[in-house]
Amino acid sequence: MKKDIDESWQDRTKLVHGGTRRSAYNEVSEAIFLTQGFVYDSAAQAEARFVGAGDDEFIYARYGNPTVAMFEDRIAAIEGAEDAFATASGMAAVSGALTAMLRAGDHVVASRALFGSCLYVLEEILTRFGVEVSFVDGTDLAQWRAAMRPGTRAVFFETIANPTLEVIDIAAVAQIAHDAGATVIVDNVFATPIFSDAIAQGADVVIYSATKHIDGQGRALGGVILGSRDFIRGTVEPYMKHTGGSMSPFTAWIMLKGLETMDLRVRAQASSARALADALEGHSALSRVIYPGHHGHAQHALVTRQMGGNGGTVVSLDLAGGRRAAFAFLDALGLVLISNNLGDAKSIATHPSTTTHQRLSEERRAALGITPGLVRLSVGIEDTADIIADVTQALGTV
Repeated sequence: MKKDIDESWQDRTKLVHGGTRRSAYNEVSEAIFLTQGFVYDSAAQAEARFVGAGDDEFIYARYGNPTVAMFEDRIAAIEGAEDAFATASGMAAVSGALTAMLRAGDHVVASRALFGSCLYVLEEILTRFGVEVSFVDGTDLAQWRAAMRPGTRAVFFETIANPTLEVIDIAAVAQIAHDAGATVIVDNVFATPIFSDAIAQGADVVIYSATKHIDGQGRALGGVILGSRDFIRGTVEPYMKHTGGSMSPFTAWIMLKGLETMDLRVRAQASSARALADALEGHSALSRVIYPGHHGHAQHALVTRQMGGNGGTVVSLDLAGGRRAAFAFLDALGLVLISNNLGDAKSIATHPSTTTHQRLSEERRAALGITPGLVRLSVGIEDTADIIADVTQALGTV
């Protein structure tokens, strides 16, 4: 039986109870429905369900599943979206949201500061099928205006860019896009569902890699597309259910468990990230400390207005000694792990120019501000003092 979401609940309560469906056994922890299909009482019932399944009726795991539906309802409640579709990974959500709505001849405008795989989808996959893509400096509203034209179907950007942590004005870009009749699709991973209110600020579609803060413990790949019910069920679902990018029930259960503690984790991580940025300001080994919540960030005023001053969980450090210094720093870390995930309970450091963005030419990386010395540091939930001590001692070896 599905439990309705009480709209008077605060977000932390919704993250624990939203969208719960209990079986006849009335379990406390959400049940995992590990089944690929469902049985019908009659042929007529099967026919009726394929014509139009109800809110709590299921056909096949690729189309929907009770455990997956719980995750979709819960994340939609916290995001303020009408509906959601859970996907196999964050990139399945990005490619699915874009491909589901675009066709040959359409035009997309995107921020050029994007994760490497997002750039691949836009530059290599969409263009292969006749979609034209224009890239702009996401922080320059004049470039967004100049790029719009009658055939522009969508705009796409990361609300906080990976890994340079540029922040894009959601409301302003949404107004420009909507004036041109375009759909606003945002990758909101770095802002997190806790600190961003992207839909209220004008985004039509919000995408998360659930692999990051939603799971938050490095266990599973997942993604989610959020938006209006018409877009999710009329555009995304038909595409995803036929192409097979849906989330598994077991993964959905993991994500439900992650949602229960996400608010607590993310707030603790962001607090430590801010403290780390403060502690490292002016360090002789660094040419830049980049943190959106820090007063020195170029768009700090926008962060204050758009995210309440919360800067997220990631700090980027630009080592003055370039690649050699960055590698020496990474190798000297003891507590902080070298890996390429983010939003994890464990602190993780990444060298983007040789990992996540290595596919780009040196010139393109330079244009995006991804220098040889740049290190992306995802702050975990370890004690703040221990994180600062580890990073500081590692910088001391450079």
